[in-house]
Amino acid sequence: MNTQFKKGVIEMCVLNLVASEDRYGYELIETISKSIEISEGTIYPILRRLSKEGYFETYLVESTSGPPRKYYKITKLGKEAALDLTKEWKSFAEKVNQILKSNNNR
Repeated sequence: MNTQFKKGVIEMCVLNLVASEDRYGYELIETISKSIEISEGTIYPILRRLSKEGYFETYLVESTSGPPRKYYKITKLGKEAALDLTKEWKSFAEKVNQILKSNNNR
């Protein structure tokens, strides 16, 4: 899959997953990698950028199995971005599917 395309899709997934509940980085990697092949090197830069853009706030939670975990909590701005990206994705996917469907009917 095209890397740039994949990064945009993963960003949308990260926003939506954190919108549903606060999460830490490795948890996001585990969840997303069940459906899309990703690496840690993909998620953490996205999390840093989205935090810098004001879409997430972070906080630390002590862990019994290692160092404290940094959790990401979505902000109002992040929720708006998640909704906008999801709406754009659905419209885009619908149009692509129409093209593919019409092309398969030939």
